[in-house]
Amino acid sequence: MTSLDSSPVVPAAVPPARAVHGPDPAKQIPPAAVARLTIYLRALNTLLSEGVERVSSESLAEASGVSSSTLRKDLSHVGSYGTRGVGYEVQYLSRHISAALGLTHDWKVAIVGAGNLGKALARYGGFESRGFDVVAIFDADQMVVGNEVGWLRVSDVADLETVLQRTGANMVVLALPAAVAQQICDRVVAAGVHSILSFAPVMLQVPDGVNLRKVDMATELQILAYHAQRGQTPEQTA
Repeated sequence: MTSLDSSPVVPAAVPPARAVHGPDPAKQIPPAAVARLTIYLRALNTLLSEGVERVSSESLAEASGVSSSTLRKDLSHVGSYGTRGVGYEVQYLSRHISAALGLTHDWKVAIVGAGNLGKALARYGGFESRGFDVVAIFDADQMVVGNEVGWLRVSDVADLETVLQRTGANMVVLALPAAVAQQICDRVVAAGVHSILSFAPVMLQVPDGVNLRKVDMATELQILAYHAQRGQTPEQTA
């Protein structure tokens, strides 16, 4: 099982058509650095939308909430080192990080579970702008099957394998109750999808070679409560 836990200075002129390659596939980027790369990418894309062409490491680090040394170390994992005094070419670095994160691939996402969470995810407009195309949504409730969610029509989970194949989905989001999550997860894996994001409140078992990321809202709130408590004065906790 592969489990993934819970967003440089370049030459002065970079041709727009310059090829951008990700890091050596054999070189594993630390999970914490991967998480921070997504943050750098979001900051870079904001700069692009504002028409900014070049940014210093200090400014990019500040916008991302990290130190300059952490930023430079993280970028070294994707082959971006830089030269002092020039700054980062925003468009090139954005493309470079996107390639390192695999965002230059064609990612098609299917959501299993058309409850409140599944419907909210299906309607979220931010996926497409970040390279993810939601192509299907499923549910077992026959009162829900056939309903429209955004531009999608809810498919019967009984047809899971057929729809996954027809849409070419290569990522699946599980927004399911714990009782059925493992069964559906097994079907997803058997259908050939090896990238799964699970919101189900249960530990899922997957074979080697399957990337499973679990999002546990309750756990995240507990961690947040811990840090909030540590930040309180003794009078506040009394």
